Amino acid sequence: MGPLGFPELLLIFIVALIVFGPKRLPEIGKTLGKALGEFKKASDDLKNTIEREVRAEELKELTTLPKFTPLDNVSRSEPGAQTVTVESTPVAITEHPAPNAPSDPTPAG
Repeated sequence: MGPLGFPELLLIFIVALIVFGPKRLPEIGKTLGKALGEFKKASDDLKNTIEREVRAEELKELTTLPKFTPLDNVSRSEPGAQTVTVESTPVAITEHPAPNAPSDPTPAG
């Protein structure tokens, strides 16, 4: 069922007018309006209570999480400490002639 349009509301009003009469209709409308207002207030209160309880539960969970404590002082010189060894690999170094040097490697003289 979709939302009520103007023709449907008009039909409901005419049927209510015929059933209850013109004298009781304003009283019924007033009572119905109060009932709907009370229902809306009660549903809002319930919604707020649920949200408040959820927030309180979340805060409780956050406060009960395990605290992170700093590790004991760890010294890298202790025997149980992990050591990393880096081995050096010899690299061949080639000499490049100076930019203004003669191309003949034999000494002059």
